[in-house]
Amino acid sequence: MYQFTEDCFIGVEQIDNEHRRLFELVNETADLLMKDKVSRSDVTDLFQELNDYAVLHFSHEEEYMQEINDPELPRQKEMHQAFVDKLKDDNETVKNILEFLARWLFSHILSSDTMIGVFKKMDEKTEEKRDPFAFTDEYRTGISIVDEEHQELFRIIRRANDLITVELLHDKFDEIVSVLNELRDYTEKHFSDEEEYMAGINYEGLEAQKKTHEMFVDKLNEINLDDLDDNQQQYLIELVDFLLMWLVNHILKMDKKIPNK
Repeated sequence: MYQFTEDCFIGVEQIDNEHRRLFELVNETADLLMKDKVSRSDVTDLFQELNDYAVLHFSHEEEYMQEINDPELPRQKEMHQAFVDKLKDDNETVKNILEFLARWLFSHILSSDTMIGVFKKMDEKTEEKRDPFAFTDEYRTGISIVDEEHQELFRIIRRANDLITVELLHDKFDEIVSVLNELRDYTEKHFSDEEEYMAGINYEGLEAQKKTHEMFVDKLNEINLDDLDDNQQQYLIELVDFLLMWLVNHILKMDKKIPNK
């Protein structure tokens, strides 16, 4: 059973309702496959409904993102197309595709869809001449180790952003890789420390946090160094935007719910 938890909400009613329905369809298909006797036509019909509903949802989500001029729209379109293509893969069993889709949905919602509209909000703050890389009081959880490590993550992302403005450094590949390695290592350390703290206080949101952390680490591991080398400046700009927005969003929506005990 794949649960649609509070952490999956992005705050846009139509999109949230459609995400919930997608989870329901995945669960209905999974339940059907577990039955002793099930007709192929029943599975095919339900799977087709999942396919059709996913396509409909993606169109609504992309329309909304276009309305708010969300810069993540091109990236979202690519991910949506990959999802649809997987549904059409004749070389995979329904069970294998279902497992992929359930994991993909959860990952996509937590690591990408929760970012919808966040860039716009950050742009508004930037217009107020705020330093987007400053670790301000609004990000503090009151948990010393968590706040200290969040502050360090902001520092590392700022270092990555500083590379964008270094005009004398034409080839930034080695420096970018160095920052990415530092970010990956420190992120894994932070997630481990944060999860240990949550386990120690028996925090009920631990499992949701673990899944979100896992999805973000997967994102870091998916970084294609070939793409990075082909267009270093643009790649770095997009990467810094994503890292900063994800961190801010994760802190405000999830980490600030962790009790300080």
